[in-house]
This record gives sequence, structure tokens and C-alpha cells, in this order.
Amino acid sequence: MKIVIHKTLKHFLHKSLLNYRKCKEVLINFMLMKLNVLIVAILLMVGCKEKNKTAKVDNQTTEKVAKNEDVSGDIELEIYDYLGFEDFLNKKDDKTYVINFWATWCAPCVKELPFFEKLNADYKNKNVEVILVSLDFPHLYDKKLKPFIKENKLASKVIVLDDADMNTWIPKVDENWSGSIPATIIYKNDKKQFYEQSFNYEELEKEVKQFLN
Repeated sequence: MKIVIHKTLKHFLHKSLLNYRKCKEVLINFMLMKLNVLIVAILLMVGCKEKNKTAKVDNQTTEKVAKNEDVSGDIELEIYDYLGFEDFLNKKDDKTYVINFWATWCAPCVKELPFFEKLNADYKNKNVEVILVSLDFPHLYDKKLKPFIKENKLASKVIVLDDADMNTWIPKVDENWSGSIPATIIYKNDKKQFYEQSFNYEELEKEVKQFLN
């Protein structure tokens, strides 16, 4: 009888131990699953937060770009083809005209531009007019040319020459012009001089004075 009880007890204990281990394993797996769900939830929350942050930055960038595009919205360009521009080369009114061909992408042009601005200011009362003829490409008018005019507060008259047939109109400006810029024409009535070069202020003033004497 004792042996039977002992075997029965041993069997019961063994079965209970197996059940305990199984329960323990189930419990651990359940906790791990919950932990994984929690981790995923945390990652999703962080991801959403970063997405909102990025969206906020993108909106700010868009606003900045929009503001930059509007910087020169109040500037209206005078744009001519060569036929319309030609009148600026043939005025007979006893005024000395200094016509400078330039572009915002031309470093030597930009460097000498302040000298033309100074000349326009210094000789305005001496019947001298400076005209800055931009050869910028049309896609740069809003992005480069208008902001450049505004930022540098150009006081001289700025016009745009937009004529793709350069091989036709360049020789009409001057037969010796290779087409490179900067280039300048100084004229008064029928007296005219063409310069395919850069100027400093002293050189420019010296040339203009020849037309005033």
C-alpha cells in the first residue's frame, strides 16, 4: 500500500511540475509578446513625432522659398528684341549715352557695375545717361536678375535684350564685337566708340570726358 501511494504521489508531483513549467513558459511568452507590442507602439509614436517635425520644417522651408520668390515681385523689366532695342543706339538728342552689356552670371560685368553706377550719379547733371543692358537668360529674370537689381539698388536704367538670333544682331551693334561681355558703347549723336573690355572708374570717366569736350 505504501508503495502504491508513493508511486501515485510521485506521478502527481511529476505531472504538476510539467504543468508548472508549461504555465511558466506560456506566461513568459505572453510577457515577451506584450513587451514586443509595447516596443512597436513606442517606435510608432517616435516615428509619428519625427514625421510631424519634418513636415513642420518642410513647411517653414516652403514659406522661406515663397518669400524669396516674392522679394522682387514689384520690379517690372523692360524687355526688348533687337528691333526694339536698336532705338537706344541711335538717339540724336545731344546726350552722351553709356550703354553697358552685362549679365548677372558674368563675374567681370558684376565687378565693374559699381563704376557705371558711380558714373551715372556723378554725370547725371552733365547730360550723361547710363543704360545697363542685361543679357541674362529668360529663366533667370525672376531668380537672379530682379533680386540682383533690388539688392544692389541699381539707379541706372536697366533694360533686357532678349533676342536668340545673336549671330544677326551682334554685328549690328558693332562689326568687331565677338559677342563676349562685358562690352560698352559710348556715343553722342553721330560720334560712337565701342569697347570690348572691362573698366575701372578712372578709365571709364576718361572715355566719357572725350564725348563731353
